[in-house]
Amino acid sequence: MGDAVDFSATIEAVCSSIGERELIHRNVFHNDGVAPIEKVRLSPGQAGLLCGWGIFTTIRISRGEAFAYERHWRRLEKDAALIRMPLNYTAAKVRVQLHEVIRANKVVEGCARIYLVYNQVGFWQSEEQQPQVDLIIYSAGLPQFREPLRLGLRTHGRHAAAPLAGVKSISWLPNVWAVAEAVKEGFDEVVLLNERGEVAECTAANIFVVKNRKIYTPPLNSGCLEGVTRGILFEIAPEAGVSIAEQALRPEDLYSADEVFVTSTNRNLIGVGEIAGHPIASAPGPITRQVDELFDAYMTEYVTRRLATAAR
Repeated sequence: MGDAVDFSATIEAVCSSIGERELIHRNVFHNDGVAPIEKVRLSPGQAGLLCGWGIFTTIRISRGEAFAYERHWRRLEKDAALIRMPLNYTAAKVRVQLHEVIRANKVVEGCARIYLVYNQVGFWQSEEQQPQVDLIIYSAGLPQFREPLRLGLRTHGRHAAAPLAGVKSISWLPNVWAVAEAVKEGFDEVVLLNERGEVAECTAANIFVVKNRKIYTPPLNSGCLEGVTRGILFEIAPEAGVSIAEQALRPEDLYSADEVFVTSTNRNLIGVGEIAGHPIASAPGPITRQVDELFDAYMTEYVTRRLATAAR
């Protein structure tokens, strides 16, 4: 049996999170149950962990409830199918296990990560007995982000034609590296362009522009992630009379926009004040603020409904 390594060191090295500076909480779920992090062990014989064959999602915790969990699970199912990873867990069971972590760490407002790691792939495996797919769940506090954001720009940051474009995999080095380089240059995040020179997304956020009170965001064929917050905005914005559409965007579309904002699970909506030295006049602008309020109301209604159901 191969030697084990500390979970905390491994998860930091392999699954570092863009923009998240909070330490993860002490109690972690790993396959069979919740345990203090120092008791949870991962092995160098888990080939998927070392080669990055796995997927993850980050979920917002509000009033102790996992917001939009169903949407996150559907994306995990889709991504698992794309990377040919068996998914031997059910949405209902994992939700229960996620809430075990939330309760163990007494999380009221924060976030959680669900990781699924394919153990039985590749050549470098050990003879240890381990599940086909590892399930890892942990929680953390909400990270702090500056507003307005300053964004850098990176060419060839996404490969839209790649077969796994848009998969939220644990092979996260390109994202970590890109944002680290941007921070060295004084930016908070970075806009990633695809091989066609089109805007795809930021390293851990979808990006939107506002022009003449209409919102535009890159289509999924740009190579961007199908973000959960992004999907919700496409549902709630039109209901409030705000036009939102997919459209191929280039850097000059960002520079000439009336407003620019980014979205992610841990940010909701954040206004952008500068992109690669080009100032954005209004950050956050009136449309950004309006849609942010719509999103807050949606999240409040979702959590209230879930808590009422749980109390029955």
